[in-house]
Formats: sequence, C-alpha cells, structure tokens
Amino acid sequence: MNKLVRFSPSVDSRGFQDEFDRIFDTFFPGLQRENGASNWIPRMDFVERKDVYEVRMDAAGMSKKDFSIDFHDGALTISGERQMQEREDSDVLLRTERPYGRFTRTFALPRTVNHDKIQASYAEGVLTVVVPKSEESKPRKISVS
Repeated sequence: MNKLVRFSPSVDSRGFQDEFDRIFDTFFPGLQRENGASNWIPRMDFVERKDVYEVRMDAAGMSKKDFSIDFHDGALTISGERQMQEREDSDVLLRTERPYGRFTRTFALPRTVNHDKIQASYAEGVLTVVVPKSEESKPRKISVS
C-alpha cells in the first residue's frame, strides 16, 4: 500500500545536499569551499500572532552589528555574516562543523503590515524581529444586526 507524504523541497534538497557534500568530501578531503567560508542558512521560526508577525532566528556567535534588516516593497530581508573564530598559525584544524560566512533570508509579508514599527532585538544567540500588523489587517468580530 502506498502512503502519501507531503513534499518539502527544503527538507528533501537539504538531505540531497548533505549526501552530495559527504561524497565530495570523501574524494577531496580537506578541500575548503569559498576561501574556507561555508554557505549557511540560520534556523528560524516564523510565527503569526493576532497583532504581529515574529521571526526568531538562531545566530549564536554573532553580535548586533553583524545583522542588516531591511523592509522594502512587502519583503523583509535579514542578512548578516558570522566570522570564523581566530586561530593561531600553529593550530591544525581537524574538523569544523560550525558554519560561518554570509547569509540572506527574505520573507514576503502582506502589504498591510505597519512597517514603521518593525523592531529587532538580539539576546542569547537569537535574533527576534517583530513586525506589527496594521489595524485594518487585524481580525475583528462583526455583529449581525
């Protein structure tokens, strides 16, 4: 019996990419990509609440100045760069699993958000961006007369 499974491009392609990287690294051990920097996409949650949209992004090892947040034409863009930790010349890097480098995430938002009141904070390795909804987009009860 066949079972229907919802297709998720991000999950399915991530598994393929991980397997491809593993095979590539087997044939070319020690080869670093893009001058040692890896591409990475911080893990995040995107939540809709009654009054706001909220993005929470894991970004441990970064500081407030490492982020750039823009809202333009209905799109919220969060970008930044995590630097690799300094090493001594005598250090031999045996394995590195902590990603670093530049990232960019863009989210389409309804045009009814209150873009003048977008707020961002960074604490304990988590970037939080709060995008308030405008009054006309908030749900409301309508009484029947």
